[in-house]
Amino acid sequence: MNWHEHLANRTKRMKPSTIREILKLTQRSEVISFAGGLPAPGLFPVDKLSEAATKVLQDKGSEALQYSTTEGYLPLREWVAGTFENVSTNHVQIVSGSQQALDLVAKCFFNPGDKVVVGAPTYMGALRAFDPYEVDYVTVDCDDSGMLPESLEAALKQNPKMIYAIPNFDNPTGVTMSLERRQKLIKLARRYNVPIYEDNPYGELRFEGEELPRLYDLAPDLVIYAGTFSKIMVPGFRLAWIVADPEVLVPIVRAKQAADLHTSTYTQMIAHEVLSSGFLDEQIERVRSYYKAQRDVMLGALETHMPEGISWTRPTGGMFLWLTLPEGVNATELAYEAVKENVAYVPGEAFFADGSGENTLRLSYSIATPEEIEQGMARLGEVFKKHLEPVTA
Repeated sequence: MNWHEHLANRTKRMKPSTIREILKLTQRSEVISFAGGLPAPGLFPVDKLSEAATKVLQDKGSEALQYSTTEGYLPLREWVAGTFENVSTNHVQIVSGSQQALDLVAKCFFNPGDKVVVGAPTYMGALRAFDPYEVDYVTVDCDDSGMLPESLEAALKQNPKMIYAIPNFDNPTGVTMSLERRQKLIKLARRYNVPIYEDNPYGELRFEGEELPRLYDLAPDLVIYAGTFSKIMVPGFRLAWIVADPEVLVPIVRAKQAADLHTSTYTQMIAHEVLSSGFLDEQIERVRSYYKAQRDVMLGALETHMPEGISWTRPTGGMFLWLTLPEGVNATELAYEAVKENVAYVPGEAFFADGSGENTLRLSYSIATPEEIEQGMARLGEVFKKHLEPVTA
């Protein structure tokens, strides 16, 4: 049987994750990896979750281990609703990780040939989630304050189906969209009647600056919002949520019923047990403090070891830094040179829907130790010096 003859055409658009491919090269213990954006396992509240899991099984074991409603565990939906103004449980859908939210929204909204507005660069996982639905991307130029209004308006004039945005501590750049840019985004989206998908996996990881309103807070009628417990509790629970107009959730509920019936009842109940204990505020403070220290170490190491001609972002939250090399330098080619020197990163090209960004790369400071960050930046600096000298001479 030649199975390729029987595959759906959409599978041709299912590209491998560049991050996963790079990670295959970093399995040797001597490789210091800044590639995967993995939450630091030392922050996982294992004891608290163990205690909650035992309590849930003892008090509500039959319910926890049974099928449940597609919309999600009602007390957990009530908790999510309580983190917003004028939001009820009818606005909340629990999903199996925010990656499922991307897939469900794409499945319900995108037809082949529809245009989707994305930043240049943007989250690679969103592109891979949208690809099978045969969309076309319209990219928007960005700077250290987010999407450039002129570029965004030019994209909206092409009659897109939706705007995809990560306003807080963007993956991959770490950039936060300014309040002025958020307001401009809302204004333009309303003018051109284009809904917004707001992806906010890193919003609670702010360790500097003033908290900014979510896009959903500014325009609940325009925005589909996605949040997650992956970065503040544990990623292995695959527990996230969508907040949107109840009318929007009707097809999403049906799509989820077809996909997996419902998100794990047991993990939802464990999460709610932890939340009701008031532990989350303490956990978020731990997470913020840790990532701030990690970022500071990496920024210092970059200043020490990077050659002239390289620039980088200075995020006020999240888990990522973004480096820009001189024009003409290919970060993908250098990634393999870096692995030979036992250090790894993700080439930036994978985050551009139009295939540009050859001279960019993403670094994650989430799981390497301070010593590894210092040593890894020294190794990376040497790789770059060797290959940048002919370009910058």
